[in-house]
Amino acid sequence: MRGIARLARELGVSTATVSRALNGNPNVNAETRQKVLETAQRLGYAANQAARSLAQGVTHCVGLMIELDQESTASTDYFFMGVVEGMQAVLAAHGLDLLVLPCAKSQDNFTFLQRFVSRGAVDGMILAETRRIDPRIDLLQESGIPFVTLGRSDSGSGYSWIDLDFEGVMATAVDRLVKQGHRRIAVTVPSSDANYGAIFAQAYRDNLVRHGLEVDETLMFPTRRREDDGDSVVDGLLDRPAPATAIILFYEVTAIGIYRRLAERGLKPGRDLSVIGFRGEDSVRFLTPQVTCFHLSLQDLGMAAARAMLAQIPMTASDVSPGVVQCRVPLSLVPGESDGPVSRR
Repeated sequence: MRGIARLARELGVSTATVSRALNGNPNVNAETRQKVLETAQRLGYAANQAARSLAQGVTHCVGLMIELDQESTASTDYFFMGVVEGMQAVLAAHGLDLLVLPCAKSQDNFTFLQRFVSRGAVDGMILAETRRIDPRIDLLQESGIPFVTLGRSDSGSGYSWIDLDFEGVMATAVDRLVKQGHRRIAVTVPSSDANYGAIFAQAYRDNLVRHGLEVDETLMFPTRRREDDGDSVVDGLLDRPAPATAIILFYEVTAIGIYRRLAERGLKPGRDLSVIGFRGEDSVRFLTPQVTCFHLSLQDLGMAAARAMLAQIPMTASDVSPGVVQCRVPLSLVPGESDGPVSRR
């Protein structure tokens, strides 16, 4: 504070004005801010990195906006921890810091992002969990801030995105089940409004049609990231005139409830109901029979997003090719024992 007080005395303004100017507060007029920055540089202000960054128009920081809810933060396999690790490894090698900007589900995500955009707090933004129509993308394009989205959207155009290959996962899963004789295949889809749920659901429909199978919308079960949703899914699958014989899960943790409810009904996964999960998670690693699922390196996903971000920032190293990056990251099948041929019982 002594440095700020000295700057304030030199300029004849309040310490609050100096602090706001150094932190890029938009309520400080451009002339005052420039005087503060020049004086800070002349006096060798100890916290002068902020002043230099503002003067140069760079912060050497990339923001990652994520949305948090009680289910995701309570999970033992929080998706974004591995992704952040991959991002940080790439960005740090180029002298950039990653700022994780958590927005609670109860907050308005547009207003939350707008606040950081108006402050000029970062050199680039990575936006997670996109919606089909997402005004945040329009905001970032209009602001001119370089950005990458983790997920696709119908909003905006010509921007960089990294997404999972939901279509490839669904094609592999449906092909595998059809080959085993299944014709009544169900699916769980996220109950949230994130666009990945819509993509996953459409890929399910498209692949059933590709095999000449009926698309029964009542076999699409919205679920949360909670194991107890699996109990009601089993009853909904089997208590019908034409029961489903297989199911593809978006949230792997749902398998815990499915296994439990099947056991209560005297049934067995892989024999009486085939189960394929989307992504292998630690929470279901020890289920018996082992869940057939897909492998994804979260670190690789984070690294791909960070490299796409670097390609948008002109201040980064010359070995990064500039341009728009749009990429679907593939997942590989890890066969287990939870899916098998149609039961002949």
